[in-house]
Amino acid sequence: MHDDSTQIIFLGDGMGGRPVPSLDGQTCIEAQETPAMDEVARGGECGYMDPIRPGVAVGSDTGHMVILGYDPFQYYTGRGPFEAKGVGIDVQPGDLAFRCNFATVEENLIADRRAGRITERTDELSAAINHAFSNGIDGVEVIFKESVAHRAALVLRGDDLDPRVTDVDPHEVGVAVPLCRPLPETADDAPAQRTAKLVNEFVQRVHELLEDHEVNRQRRADGLPPANIVLPRGVGTAPDLKPFSEQYGLNGAMIVEVDLVRGLGMYLGMSVIKVPGATGGPDTDELAIAQAVVNAAAEHDFILCNIKCPDVGGHDGDAEQKMAAIAKVDRAVGYLLDNLNWDSTVLMLSADHCTPVTIQDHSGDAIPLAFYGRGVRPDDVRSYGERACAGGSVHRIRGLDVMNIMGNYAGTLPKFGA
Repeated sequence: MHDDSTQIIFLGDGMGGRPVPSLDGQTCIEAQETPAMDEVARGGECGYMDPIRPGVAVGSDTGHMVILGYDPFQYYTGRGPFEAKGVGIDVQPGDLAFRCNFATVEENLIADRRAGRITERTDELSAAINHAFSNGIDGVEVIFKESVAHRAALVLRGDDLDPRVTDVDPHEVGVAVPLCRPLPETADDAPAQRTAKLVNEFVQRVHELLEDHEVNRQRRADGLPPANIVLPRGVGTAPDLKPFSEQYGLNGAMIVEVDLVRGLGMYLGMSVIKVPGATGGPDTDELAIAQAVVNAAAEHDFILCNIKCPDVGGHDGDAEQKMAAIAKVDRAVGYLLDNLNWDSTVLMLSADHCTPVTIQDHSGDAIPLAFYGRGVRPDDVRSYGERACAGGSVHRIRGLDVMNIMGNYAGTLPKFGA
């Protein structure tokens, strides 16, 4: 069964949250006026989503993977390959890929895990790193590429490598840079020992290289934290994912702002559309993103779109910043409401995970969601938000349920049985 319809998953990255004391116990969504998202809730079916299972915090990679119907417990091999693929590195079988942050170290302690959310000249730092490692390390090729803002990807290519090693990023400041070590079960394995040694040599040599790099001299002169170290984490190998078109019979497109999620789309064989002005930060052009979704709907019958900036405000612990980002998501949703044919379009509005400003990290809280458009049976929910959506007729679903529900509304899900 197939029908002439368009399915859109629209995510405000990290948009969900917890009550904030400074907002009189409201969440950031509840405290921000969201007329377009409220219209979706009033005309749609609402509920809660646990991407993997209740209480389990997910990353942006596993969150998107499971919403698209790919079980991370079956397919996930680590975050690094998605980041590397997204920046244009061809991760080959046997390669080890890491996600990295440019960070700031002062007096041997991590002062800023994101180097002040550096946005400029990381290409120059990457070029210096690749030049310094043009001959590799101990016969292993080193490939490094900058991504959006402070993000980057590292690939090690060679023999006798093992992904079972620890992260170098401790996910906190005020502590020393930890050494990469073999995981306990591989402590006596030569490939894991060799891999950890290679990663540690890479980190140390990069720190020495970047400490006095011209880019960082200028950043210090401008009162900005230097990007004087690289912290690899999330190591993995290339995943084996069934193409999206074969999985669902849909011509899928992805419009997202970070290379991590773009990499997932590329592994799935989806059209990955980049939007000028989509920065992934608080200054992103949300209307350009929404226009790209409308344009893509003319050529694709499935689109996943993510606006990143609510997650940034959550990680920064800045409620006002996160509310301003949620307002951007709402304006984008309003553009979709005004410019799509809802007789043939079904929308899922939600997030990939919660990033409460009160904890400044991803949490395992359920995420509010609303289905809207073709085939949807409206319930009694009148606004979009954590407490309001909890009373909707969808009740509480898993991420793996989303594509089935979308396909049912759109008329693309085949019958099970005779």
